[in-house]
Amino acid sequence: MQESIIETKSFQFAIRIVKLYQYLCEEKREYILSKQLVRCGTSIGANVSEAQRGQSKPDFYAKIAISLKEANETRYWIRLLHATEYLSDREYISLDADINEIISILVAICNSKER
Repeated sequence: MQESIIETKSFQFAIRIVKLYQYLCEEKREYILSKQLVRCGTSIGANVSEAQRGQSKPDFYAKIAISLKEANETRYWIRLLHATEYLSDREYISLDADINEIISILVAICNSKER
């Protein structure tokens, strides 16, 4: 079975988030914000994966909606880590582009429900 674009992108993003979490803990000695980030940043893909194998269309859309909420929370933590100088401008721009792309895809999926 072939993975969907959102499944692939959210999984690759989760890998980035786990590596960022390791970096923040080991290099920056930051444990509180990064733990929040790793929870919601990896939850996006977990919920997308669950949605792909949902029991029904309503179940699918419910899991996608949860993924969107988690993605929005992830964007918040990325912004906060940047504003508090745990992330450089370069790191922030790259992560922000990725999370915004994921959010756009999830919004499009959610909007397709209403068609």
